[in-house]
Amino acid sequence: MRTVLFTCMDADTLGGIQRVTHTVAQGLAERGYEVHVAGLHRSADPVRYVERPAYDHHVIGATPPERAWRRSDRRAVTRLLSGVGPCYVVMTSPAVVTRMRDLLAPHRHLGIGQYHGSFDHALGSWHFRSVRAHYGALDQAVFLSADDARRFSEAALLPNTCHLPNPLPGWPQTVASVGGRRILGVGRLAGVKRFDRLISAFAAARRTGGAPGWELHLIGDGPEEERLRLHATAEGVASSVVFRGRIPAAGMPAEYLKASVVGLSSEHEGLPLVIGEAASYGVPCAAFDVSGGVRALVVPGRTGLLVPPADVPALAAALSRLMGSADERRRLGAAARLHAERFRLEHVLDRWTSLFEHVSR
Repeated sequence: MRTVLFTCMDADTLGGIQRVTHTVAQGLAERGYEVHVAGLHRSADPVRYVERPAYDHHVIGATPPERAWRRSDRRAVTRLLSGVGPCYVVMTSPAVVTRMRDLLAPHRHLGIGQYHGSFDHALGSWHFRSVRAHYGALDQAVFLSADDARRFSEAALLPNTCHLPNPLPGWPQTVASVGGRRILGVGRLAGVKRFDRLISAFAAARRTGGAPGWELHLIGDGPEEERLRLHATAEGVASSVVFRGRIPAAGMPAEYLKASVVGLSSEHEGLPLVIGEAASYGVPCAAFDVSGGVRALVVPGRTGLLVPPADVPALAAALSRLMGSADERRRLGAAARLHAERFRLEHVLDRWTSLFEHVSR
């Protein structure tokens, strides 16, 4: 079997699941697979992830994802499955699995359920109940890290878990000097990213570390921007926090090359690509230890600095340590780049191929 169908709730909105799906789809298509990417709903603000896709793209329904799953949508999915033929069906979230699981034909469609979040985040939401109820009946349940796969296997009694990381979309030949004075925060300016905590930690590091001239650049847009601007003012660092807005993927290499540190202050993450991408450029991170995926990317003290979740003083201390020593940044950054090799696209595609062989047995 050489056909793969990736299914997302919405395949074209700006987001980590979508970006990874299109990256892997293109990579597998270039290896000779027949690949399809389907969104169960149309995006209100679509993003083009691949300029010249070697795979087919489908949109099932025009309704927003929060609307009910209609009979016409089910019929459209059934027609798509019939037209694609025998294939690996990769369902990228619990919401997709609940909608599609019963539409798969035994032996004709091999079902693979992904979960792009962490075990800890799932446990506090409906995601865990959905994974426990539906993923065990699939041919494979796929998680982002060995730690997450083990914890889901034990707590949700899943007999079919494995782990497969998200890939880095590219591998740079040039690395950052990390000699400048710029910290990057990358992501949508939304509550879950908790950039307010990164701003507070940055302000504290500037006060206690005695490192003048440093700036925090926030790359992304979103509903929290005005509140974050006010927070930077309240922390006394408004002139040093630069809101850059959304930057196209093609522009991010230049941003990483100018950076000396990346900060991650999220409430929860699966496997945050920003840490891996920064590492590929030799840029170390200071991050909250919020998931097995973060721990898969960062070896504490060797490739970056991890601190307890939501511990702003500890994050400030980590930033201060990195801001205070270019030699430390270069040491950690060089080790981070070596560690990130395992997340290169070609290595992750090899693992996808092995996964397909495993579920076909």
